[in-house]
Amino acid sequence: MTQTPSGPDNTGAKVIPIKEASLYEAHKKIYARSVSGRFATWRWLVVWATQIIFYGLCWLDWNGRQAVLFDLVERKFYIFGLVFWPQDVFYLTVLLIISALSLFLFTAIAGRLFCGYACPQTVYTEMFMWVENLIEGDRPIRMKRDAAPMNADKFARKAAKHVIWVAMALWTGFTFVGYFTPVKTLVGLVLNWHLGPWETFWMFFYSFAIWGNAGFMREQVCKYMCPYARFQGVMFDPDTLIVTYDAARGEPRGARSKQSDHKAAGKGDCVDCSICVQVCPTGIDIRKGLQYECIGCSACIDACDQVMDKMRYPRGLIRYSTERALAERWGRRQIIAHILRPRTLVYGAILGAIVIAAGTGLALRQPLKVDVIRDRASLAREVEGGLIENVYRLQIMNLAEEPRRFALSVSGLDGIQIATNPIVEMPPTTTRAVPVRVRVESGVGKRGSNEIHFEIRALDHDKVFVREKASFFQP
Repeated sequence: MTQTPSGPDNTGAKVIPIKEASLYEAHKKIYARSVSGRFATWRWLVVWATQIIFYGLCWLDWNGRQAVLFDLVERKFYIFGLVFWPQDVFYLTVLLIISALSLFLFTAIAGRLFCGYACPQTVYTEMFMWVENLIEGDRPIRMKRDAAPMNADKFARKAAKHVIWVAMALWTGFTFVGYFTPVKTLVGLVLNWHLGPWETFWMFFYSFAIWGNAGFMREQVCKYMCPYARFQGVMFDPDTLIVTYDAARGEPRGARSKQSDHKAAGKGDCVDCSICVQVCPTGIDIRKGLQYECIGCSACIDACDQVMDKMRYPRGLIRYSTERALAERWGRRQIIAHILRPRTLVYGAILGAIVIAAGTGLALRQPLKVDVIRDRASLAREVEGGLIENVYRLQIMNLAEEPRRFALSVSGLDGIQIATNPIVEMPPTTTRAVPVRVRVESGVGKRGSNEIHFEIRALDHDKVFVREKASFFQP
């Protein structure tokens, strides 16, 4: 900020001071202190669970192919025993709706649980910080080393850290691409330096994003790039469980000895050690109340509980609670009782209904799709025997991962029949255009368009069939 000195100018008029202020806050590096405790343990359990699934799932086999594979070239999405095609975009829509409603429900109940425990930014930041602490030491050691001039030890530690970071990021980028290109094929492409342009771009782009976001930007992604922090307040209410500081118990804060009677001195339980700030990955002071930068990771709860144990004070100065519970001094039983409230019940009911409907739809989903397309070049023509013939193209999709033989039949007009081979053989998970000629005697039905139905039935499974409507043109 600059300021022009006040005083008269050459004309005798008084000069008004001009102040300049930056619109952007200067970035200060956050040195998060490592912490242990029950919530830290839960965070690491989620890290292990999510990463075992992410890194390991692409290596599982199912029916002779990759268990989870989004094959963009073949336009087939394999998820274990299910095969989805572009026509199944409805299920993607349902999945997005379920994800959104789940986010609303969990946020209404317990705040930013996803951000604090399962968000990829949180997970990879935890992993990168673990490597950083292992190589460079905990918070005070890192701060001291960064403030010192560069030397051989400092250079070696930082180089080793970045080598491991880059290796983790590259493996993550490789795994990500392995869900779109079969991972075993991708291994051969990498070893032989035969990666295609899109595999190369996404592997290095995703690796660079992980390295940059988890290694350098960290809290800036949560504070400035993630939109969730901005609209989370809309999903909170006074009964939402959030990480809170009990000001009525902790204030007035202040340092004291372990043996002193702080109540007699008029002090609260907070010893003003600032450890809750030191462990915060976004660098906020939870004692200032709810802030949009708080990701709900609960590191401050673990840190404060350890201090309370050392001071022989009750735990819970910083804890999961609600705004209403703090104001009305509720106990745990009352807090839990208010979790089931109209808002969460509505979210839960809608979410449950959609999940049940989607699950039922998948269970009853026919492994066969058929589209009937008329031959527009010739609406109708007379053939031998005075019969009227219409030509159709049946686009048949065998969604099953096994070869099947289908029988074609047609109904809707007296004497209508298929003049081509009614048996169609289909390899697994393939689509095929089958030309079909349909004939009927002249004069049967009305002139113009007549409704007919094609039925395609699997010969080895009576329940696998599709009935599609079409129109037969009678001149």
